[in-house]
Amino acid sequence: MDASARDSAEMTLRLRDVRLGSLDVAIERRSDGTVYLKNKHPLGDYAMRITDRLIHWARIAPQRVFMAERGADGAWRKLSYGDALAQARSVATALRARGLSAERPLMILSGNDLDHAVLGLGALYAGVPYVPLSPAYSLISRDFGKLRHIVGLTTPGLVFASDGDLFGRAIEATIAADVEIVVRRNPLKTRPTTLLADLLATPADPAIDAVHDAIGPDTVAKILFTSGSTGMPKGVINTQRMLCANQEQLRTHFAFFRDEPPIILDWSPWNHTAGGNHNFNMVLYNGGTFYIDDGRPVPGAIEATVRNLREVSPTWYFNVPRGYDALIPFLRQDEILRRSFFKDLRVLYYAAASMAQHVWDALDEIASATYGERILMLTGLGSTETAPFALSAGKGMSAAGLVGLPTSGIELKLVPREGKLEARIRGPNVTPGYWRQPELTAAAFDEEGYYKFGDALRFADAEDVTKGLIFDGRVAEDFKLASGTWVNVGPLRAAFIDHFAPLVQDVVIAGLGRNEIAALVFPDIEACRRLCPELAADAPRRAVFAAEAVRAAFAARLESLAARSTGSSNRITALLLLDEPPSLDRGEMTDKGSINQRAVLSHRADLVEELYAVPPSSRVIRLV
Repeated sequence: MDASARDSAEMTLRLRDVRLGSLDVAIERRSDGTVYLKNKHPLGDYAMRITDRLIHWARIAPQRVFMAERGADGAWRKLSYGDALAQARSVATALRARGLSAERPLMILSGNDLDHAVLGLGALYAGVPYVPLSPAYSLISRDFGKLRHIVGLTTPGLVFASDGDLFGRAIEATIAADVEIVVRRNPLKTRPTTLLADLLATPADPAIDAVHDAIGPDTVAKILFTSGSTGMPKGVINTQRMLCANQEQLRTHFAFFRDEPPIILDWSPWNHTAGGNHNFNMVLYNGGTFYIDDGRPVPGAIEATVRNLREVSPTWYFNVPRGYDALIPFLRQDEILRRSFFKDLRVLYYAAASMAQHVWDALDEIASATYGERILMLTGLGSTETAPFALSAGKGMSAAGLVGLPTSGIELKLVPREGKLEARIRGPNVTPGYWRQPELTAAAFDEEGYYKFGDALRFADAEDVTKGLIFDGRVAEDFKLASGTWVNVGPLRAAFIDHFAPLVQDVVIAGLGRNEIAALVFPDIEACRRLCPELAADAPRRAVFAAEAVRAAFAARLESLAARSTGSSNRITALLLLDEPPSLDRGEMTDKGSINQRAVLSHRADLVEELYAVPPSSRVIRLV
């Protein structure tokens, strides 16, 4: 559907009403081309400590369900606000008794569950930073290189893992013998191990409340590790001020949270800022209910999400674009799911990648057919360093690529750089820096104290700032062809993925110093299998991607994409289908599933050479 057709269609599809805050901004343009944007509405008062909100809700709604997860019997295991506070105080007492501190923090190796939630809240209550890590560092990595690096950087005083059998090998390889290990089940056989039940049985010391009250806005709450574009993960300091200011910014924008506490179902990992800060704290701050989704947006796991959404009607729903795409077939065929999912929904929010237009259109179509209303679809721009909420789209900005405008308390600086506007940000939600890495901290901020995102933005309408800003790619990913022509990688990647949907999971753009642009493609194996039903169901990836029907489909789409190009800066002339998935250990993929373009190009330099080989390789698909 082209833009004019979509605009026409939207006129006939009513949008469900939702109360949002204002995105009015003041704009200042400097003679050097630098642009400053600031939300006109000052940020309101916010809590001193994020656990102040736990105390608040435990006092006024102690029986309200705070969190829930599926138990072994399939039933929802629930945790009330009152019980969450009681357990957090016990954990806080136990952590303080063990001498944990910023120098000896709590480290959590396993994923989202009620145990993780209570331990994290206990650490926050005690003023002890905690370090939630991706389970992939322990369960998928083969050399434990990233885990070993993080352990050395943070020097944990206590390490928790849900299951000693699952995480034992990683613990043995990376955690010193004098560090206490706590597990929910299956104690390690090779070293003393504390059971979580014993930790939770610690009587809460009344003095722990005074410890809590002494926590200030600059107290380190968390250390969150980002994958980074190159090298080892870096630890982003998250202070209490960051977390609390960010939640007030979020609640100011999503004003309907003041009218109705949010209900969410979410799988996003808590070791990332989207799941662990934005979503978790959003529920806590506003007295809502968080259902932990045991599904994932991949075949074989999306079914669990579908089961959960048949029972839980969220008021705010978050997912990555691939997750929405995976839901659409189930929404189309399951009326109970459709009615449950859209019944109370106010906002659909996405992050991590651009939303393909066909996915967006399908969600509009299904919602309208079910309840006669579209649901507002929004995204924004943020990072681990901004806690993460910073820019967000609002009403009238619901379109692919639009990341909106600065929210309350945010100052945005756009700096001209090689034909783009590089985004920099300042506000109470911005990190003071990186844990024990002052050189990285110094490099992350400019002379005015603005954090350098590394992302580029452009105005949707140069004459009307209210139309919002559009994501314009990662500055460091852009490159020049041999002709001197700049290639803007971010928009080109998004256009490629959208054009090849659903055949592609991701793509890496090559061409630095070359005459033409080419692409290394990570295909979607299930979509490709459907093109060649004559192959065995368990045929290896290489056989599927070499199938004539698959190659023909990619060749046809490469031709049609080239026909839409406007010149060498966006014309892809060749592609190579990769049968080896991106590697976590080599840094080609972050543990949340996003591609590291620079790492893939570096580690697969031989494949880049194959793309440009003369005579051409038989594996390469080229324009005719």
